[in-house]
Amino acid sequence: MNPEKIYSVAVIGSGSAGTMAALRTVLNNDECLLVAGTPRDRKKSRAMWVRKIENMPAHFQYSKGIDEPNAEVIEWIGQSKFSQNLTFLKNIGVTQVQKNADGVFELTDSKNNLHYARFVILCTGVMDVQPLIESKIAPILPFANLQTVDYCLRCDGHHVKEQHTTVIGHTTSAAWVAIMLFERYRTPTMKVLLHGQKPEMDADVTELLAMYGIEVVPGEIKRVLGDTKSGQIEGFELVDGTTVKTSLCFVSLGMIVYNELAKSIGAELDSRGFVKADQQGKTTVDGFYVAGDVMAGTKKQIYTAWDTAVNAADAINQKLRAARRESELTKFRNRAH
Repeated sequence: MNPEKIYSVAVIGSGSAGTMAALRTVLNNDECLLVAGTPRDRKKSRAMWVRKIENMPAHFQYSKGIDEPNAEVIEWIGQSKFSQNLTFLKNIGVTQVQKNADGVFELTDSKNNLHYARFVILCTGVMDVQPLIESKIAPILPFANLQTVDYCLRCDGHHVKEQHTTVIGHTTSAAWVAIMLFERYRTPTMKVLLHGQKPEMDADVTELLAMYGIEVVPGEIKRVLGDTKSGQIEGFELVDGTTVKTSLCFVSLGMIVYNELAKSIGAELDSRGFVKADQQGKTTVDGFYVAGDVMAGTKKQIYTAWDTAVNAADAINQKLRAARRESELTKFRNRAH
């Protein structure tokens, strides 16, 4: 096999982790292929949906809290002395990754073109599960990630201060979201909406819910009440005709992990579907690294995405330098003799 071009590193995904992985790779003076994802891929990503970020320095001013700073990074690389190190495939995704007999990764893109790389950093991320209301997610979307319907307690929990709050979910994890929010902010009211599901909560959280006066509402949601233009939520109408008023809602239904490429190449996953890796992001497949939210054991924050991406890019750079060093040492010793 003698492909026309073998990149040092291919980065799949251009959210916070993918952008940082590409930045660190090119600043390490390694050649990087960054495959951003198709418009459909990006529509399913947190980077597309999260508009405002208030728990990250320097992100306050962006109307698209992840997309805009990432776009600025790609633009900066293109204008820098390292621009030749980056090949950016916009609006193109990766449909398959496999390793050939020479140990080189073959990436098939969404236009059925082949690309080759010695190392891969997977940064495909996750998406929050949306509640189905009359079998559709559409009713919640006008309010999603607009600081009236939120998903990440660490990112957006502070929004509930002085707000009548609900949490949609039926598990112990959902109950803990309600409990932690109440303990931190002592909201005027806090309710857990089971949305017609059977509760799966252990005895400890059940006792805490009772102690704090957090009502558990069993009824199924029929309609979201509020202004779809402004994204301001007012409450929920249940199937039984009752209304639950709220000014802020948290959804706690779990995450969709975009791990398909990791699974297809044989990387090990944890019980929730996140990709297992060591501290440098190295998975169980040699040369295949992971960074950001898709990686097991991370906080699912921008700063942890950056950290894991830097770890992976630096670990790969060390391997590339070591291989070049060994080759140069061999030539040097041969000349010396």
